[in-house]
Amino acid sequence: MLRTRLAAPHRVLRLLDVTPVAEPIGPGEEAVTASVTDMAALTAACAGADAVVHLGGIPGEAPWEQILDVNINGTYTVFEAARRAGVRRVVFASSNHAVGFTPPSKFPVADFAFPAPDTYYGASKAAGEALAALYVNRYGLDIVCIRILSCIEKPIHPRMLATWLSPDDCGRLFDACLTAESPGLQVIYGVSANSRGGWVSLAGARALGYAPADNAEDYAAELIAKYGEPEPDDVTFKYLGGDFTSPTLDAPLE
Repeated sequence: MLRTRLAAPHRVLRLLDVTPVAEPIGPGEEAVTASVTDMAALTAACAGADAVVHLGGIPGEAPWEQILDVNINGTYTVFEAARRAGVRRVVFASSNHAVGFTPPSKFPVADFAFPAPDTYYGASKAAGEALAALYVNRYGLDIVCIRILSCIEKPIHPRMLATWLSPDDCGRLFDACLTAESPGLQVIYGVSANSRGGWVSLAGARALGYAPADNAEDYAAELIAKYGEPEPDDVTFKYLGGDFTSPTLDAPLE
């Protein structure tokens, strides 16, 4: 999503993934194949960069050993590689699952809200935010942590009418985080301007220049016709983290 939406005449995007980056490599693009856990490769990849957008990691629940290696150690490696290479800004893809056990009584969830992770995955994002604070306060980096909600092409069930972050708004948000002047440490939320939203604060994101333009309500009639209106006692509405807070989502053993 971001590869096309962050492309600009004045930018070179150095694309890094653990698997080869999809071809073709266009003008204004460079490709690196490496793991976020490889300090030497990450430091080399950061050389000459103005900013790092850190999206790499396991994107859902997994055994602790895997989460620790990729999501926590990997995030440390990205921040430390950026510091060693002299990069002054990192935009870190955190998650609403860092505060997944927040109940509706505390909506809208505030920027910088204290962690209430719902999984090992959510805990890894909270750990990443803590590491971000260390690297801002000790080393003077600018780091924006975005607690992303449901970033997907279009909402696929009624709950996403409140949590959707459209691909275009995702691009707008990350661009704002890359261009805001001296943000310091920020912990903000990534969500579109949904009519059924209000679950999380958008004040911090807007202060950085984010102006969401999309609304999940455009898909409401289709989704309600297919699934019906959500029941008031639907367990997926009990907490911000939805299904991730279910007892059935205990992490598998290694």
